[in-house]
Amino acid sequence: MEYRTLGRSGAVVSAFALGTMTFGAEADEPTSHALLDDYAAAGGNFLDTADVYSRGTSEEIIGRWLAANPDRRDQMVIATKGRFPMGEGPNDLGTSRRHLRAALDASLRRLGVDHVDLYQMHAWDPHTPIEETLRFLDDAVSAGKIGYYGFSNFLGWQITKAAYEAKAHGWAAPVTLQPQYSLLVRGIESEIVPAALDAGLGLLPWSPLGGGWLSGKYQRDTQPTGATRLGENPQRGMEAWGPRNAKEKTWEIIEGVASVAGEHGVSSAQVALRWVADQPAVTSVILGARTREQLADNLKAADLTLSAEQSAELTRVSEPELDVYPYGSRAVEQRSRKIEGGR
Repeated sequence: MEYRTLGRSGAVVSAFALGTMTFGAEADEPTSHALLDDYAAAGGNFLDTADVYSRGTSEEIIGRWLAANPDRRDQMVIATKGRFPMGEGPNDLGTSRRHLRAALDASLRRLGVDHVDLYQMHAWDPHTPIEETLRFLDDAVSAGKIGYYGFSNFLGWQITKAAYEAKAHGWAAPVTLQPQYSLLVRGIESEIVPAALDAGLGLLPWSPLGGGWLSGKYQRDTQPTGATRLGENPQRGMEAWGPRNAKEKTWEIIEGVASVAGEHGVSSAQVALRWVADQPAVTSVILGARTREQLADNLKAADLTLSAEQSAELTRVSEPELDVYPYGSRAVEQRSRKIEGGR
């Protein structure tokens, strides 16, 4: 397993994190504990969860595993998130001091720990001044309840504003950003990645397989069925079957990934995960698995090396189209490359 520093911090985490959104939902507790065992045995040391994952059940499952494995407990870097409601009431959401204090304490109780290594704001809160949020996080660092903090699903200007305000007030600085990022979803590269690089944040990409699309398990114009995310719910959010199936580019990307996978004799999932892990600013790629077999295959991406030519081809085939305004010459050059390449 490869290890990297957690953004600008000195903490060291594995290049592939175990995401636990499936715990208590798509994976029952025995399966979840088996996934944790397998991940730790492979050298992984970074667990990512959130209070809203299965309404606290994910954190509870992790907490019971940590209690049963004291030798591994101290080796794990634990990350969780707060922002969304867990109950009712006008103050039971957002990134206000009032809500975050209660949310963090509840997460610590469920996890059975006195601190978490990384506490992430699950999304921007337009109703709470960012200074209030940052001051709470700085206080939580000083109190020893969190080691570091980061953001999830923030836009570029939100990252820059938060990083600037923290620096201006002399508060603890953010260290990470958790965005959606994959060969199918590369829109963050225009504004969000540059903002993260400027602020010194490490990226923790979620949904690196595009909700399973990049694993190669779906076939063109054949609606999924069975025990897969889209088989169970074809209209599932941004991953919905209809819109992606209708795009020719979706299948060009999937075929490109499959071609590289064939050259290595590995799964498409491993290729897609490796490409994300190799991108600028990426600290750790979050793996989401519902079975031990899925996790075992995904973890093999840690041992895969893509050639410069293979990486460049994947980058080319998945390149999102830029608007001429505001990107000017970058967009014009992109269009010229496509014309010259016959695309």
